[in-house]
Amino acid sequence: MPDKLILVSHPLCPYVQRAAISLTEKGVPFERVDIDLADKPVWFKAISPLGKVPLLRVQQEGGETVVFESAVILEFLEETQAGALHPADPYARARHRAWIEYGSAILNAIGRFYSAPAEAGFLAESGALSAMFERLEAELADNADRSGPWFVGDSFSLVDAVYGPVFRYLDAFDRIGDFGILDGKPRVQAWRKALNDRPSIRNAVAPDYPQRLHAFLQAKGSFLSSLIRRSDAAGPFALARSA
Repeated sequence: MPDKLILVSHPLCPYVQRAAISLTEKGVPFERVDIDLADKPVWFKAISPLGKVPLLRVQQEGGETVVFESAVILEFLEETQAGALHPADPYARARHRAWIEYGSAILNAIGRFYSAPAEAGFLAESGALSAMFERLEAELADNADRSGPWFVGDSFSLVDAVYGPVFRYLDAFDRIGDFGILDGKPRVQAWRKALNDRPSIRNAVAPDYPQRLHAFLQAKGSFLSSLIRRSDAAGPFALARSA
């Protein structure tokens, strides 16, 4: 019998989304189990060394293997499931892994942006985030062979799977205000649109994801939270599904 894969998840975690996108792209059946990270189940604490999601529980006849950390899960899926999302060439594969790490760095910068307590820090983090996307714009421009909508052109890769959840945050920020983070970055903007339209990326979150993320950002007590309160006072939050 084939292994049973269970993805232990949280509804807002972008790292979980990476794994869900990869599994969907590969056509691998899996079960998704959401947990409350503020009240972690005993069984979760017992099998998660770092107390974080995602976890991939691989159930085989007679036993279970638990894989933790999103980067390791992605590599495990590459090694055990068909439908490669990494290039075969080792040099290209190393480049992809490096840009996956850059995607994680952008997620950290996004966290600093939405957590900044005061306007000065918020503006500084906005500028830093814009600069990170400027570097990504330059990378896309330097790839002379890139003819399709994805990171390397015609082939959807793990880099694309990683950046789909990144851009989902920008969708949420755009509903609050125009922060100009992607201004003057046409290649990144086009890539963002292609990723937003990809079914595996759209379906990596639940339909109520935008409302959940909006509530999370509003509750942070940050400068962005104050902008959300002003925005909400001007009109109700649209119940549109995240792109």
